[in-house]
Amino acid sequence: MPAKPLVVHLIYRLGMGGLENGLVNLVNHMPAYRHAIVTLKPGNDFSQRLSPEVAVYCIDKAEGQDWPSFARFYKLLRRLKPAIVHTRNIATIEYQLPAVLAGVKRRVHGEHGWDVFDPDGDNKKYQWERRLLALCIDRFIPLSQHLENYLLEKAHVSPKKITRIINGVDTDKFFPRLGRRPVPKGCPLSFSAQDRVVGTIGRMHGVKDQTTLVKAFIAAYQRAEPKLQARMKLLVIGDGPLREPALQLLAGHDLSGQVWLPGQRSDNAELLRCLDLFVLPSQAEGISNTILEAMATGLPVLATDVGGNPELVVDGVTGTLVAANDVAAMAQTILVYLQHPGKMSGHGDHGRQRAMTEFSLPAMVARYQAVYDSLFEQD
Repeated sequence: MPAKPLVVHLIYRLGMGGLENGLVNLVNHMPAYRHAIVTLKPGNDFSQRLSPEVAVYCIDKAEGQDWPSFARFYKLLRRLKPAIVHTRNIATIEYQLPAVLAGVKRRVHGEHGWDVFDPDGDNKKYQWERRLLALCIDRFIPLSQHLENYLLEKAHVSPKKITRIINGVDTDKFFPRLGRRPVPKGCPLSFSAQDRVVGTIGRMHGVKDQTTLVKAFIAAYQRAEPKLQARMKLLVIGDGPLREPALQLLAGHDLSGQVWLPGQRSDNAELLRCLDLFVLPSQAEGISNTILEAMATGLPVLATDVGGNPELVVDGVTGTLVAANDVAAMAQTILVYLQHPGKMSGHGDHGRQRAMTEFSLPAMVARYQAVYDSLFEQD
């Protein structure tokens, strides 16, 4: 019996993040193909979640332009002999060239979100890089309409080469809270049934902009009635350069006893079931896995009106959209939700239903498999 075709997925690092989470979900649920993951940099935070059949390699790219890493990737491809190479985001797209030289016939590139140095997609170098490399890429897969528009209008990629696929979410793992609120391991806060817990999950840097959420929570707290103030809690899960400034802001307003910033965690499903309101304060986004996970958990979502967020959050139905960097609007929305638990539960219920019907994991896997299958039809 012939071996299943091998797909080599090239990413920057197998760390904690939405791209990595989506990749792990994909390779674990697509048995029609074999899969291997190659990373430019070491860091295998998600490797324990991978199926044992999925091999992980690292070509250990140096900082800057590292031409020897191209040779290492070429040699690895010659050894693995994949049927498909699938790169993701701007950091890996140029490695399509060694894939061509190694004789890989089918080449795919995914666009999962905006580069931290190019949050608006205005970098001309990145646009030209995509435009030129499109000559040797068979299919681009943007995760959002916003990213698809970028490929069409700024990178001038042919629409025939583009297939948009929105991420899916594991609705069996991410489900609404049943009974009492769980207390996450290591959390120093105490919770009551009357508490209102606001939170977010994500890397604390740059465009993720958790600082705006912290400022909005402080403003909402200052405007709340004393009884509500005593019940307000904030969880900011993730690590990065914004964590320390956030801690200082909260300490400066004497709120350290009502917040928890534990750094990076791996128990996102339980953490989400601890919340009453999920907030994504990003300045730029592709398709946010954490929004999908929050929706599947039955949480209302307050998100900024950027990138792919409007494709996920139905304003006034499953959550609320506000402008990026708008502390006042975010604070007012937080306060309205906390004052109206019926609105929170209603939006959360609609979000759960939408996640199950429109963003299921099996549907996402089927769409990716259809793309892979179609590349063999071109032979």
